[in-house]
Amino acid sequence: MLQKAEGIIIRTNDYGESHRIVTLYTRENGKVAVMARGARKPKSRLASGTQLFTYGYFLFTKSKGMKSLQQADAIDHFTSVMTDLTKTAYSAYIVELVDKLVDDETPNPYLFELLYQTLHYMDEGKDEEILTQLFEVKMLMVSGIRPVVDACVHCGNTEGEFHFSIREGGFICHRCFEFDPYRIQISQKTVRLLRLYYHFDLTRLGNISVSSETKKEIKYVLDEYFQAFSGVYLKSKRFLDQIQMME
Repeated sequence: MLQKAEGIIIRTNDYGESHRIVTLYTRENGKVAVMARGARKPKSRLASGTQLFTYGYFLFTKSKGMKSLQQADAIDHFTSVMTDLTKTAYSAYIVELVDKLVDDETPNPYLFELLYQTLHYMDEGKDEEILTQLFEVKMLMVSGIRPVVDACVHCGNTEGEFHFSIREGGFICHRCFEFDPYRIQISQKTVRLLRLYYHFDLTRLGNISVSSETKKEIKYVLDEYFQAFSGVYLKSKRFLDQIQMME
């Protein structure tokens, strides 16, 4: 039985001498792995449509075992993402987050649109770090490990000075600092931005300007939170950190 899906390639693995296993994140079926037979041959009709980050429509056989890719109609290869090392590093991290944090074949049209819009904006030249941090915050929500950012995790207070508590799982206000002596001290700009990122609709993204110091604070909070609660190790994260250190 043939099935058609709108998807983005989030992982590729060589298989044998000429085949490629392609992992798609699709609007209709969530994460799907398909076998692209002969895709690594130079003259294969599947070669250009089975590259990492490719967005398009994919036709594959539906079965309980490994599905077989029959056709790949690419709409966008996100050329700028593919050719710019910095954008490639950020995008590789984004797609690996999706690959590691979502279940197979569990549809989530919201996440599909979020992934597409993030890659699209990155390809257009918008700030890679801001886009990635926005995506990370949204992935915390999708994966069910969302932090408390609208109020103090202890007393529910919404006003005053806030720090971030990894142990408590969110913002902690000045009245409750004593509950976590190891809380992360952050600026109130970082507090406001983390709240904004949490509720922000990416499709309405305009020009957001964030200072390098605030970006560093947000990165530190998100890195520590993911390390504490996600339970995943990402190879792409090490590469991205190296790229960021060089900038």
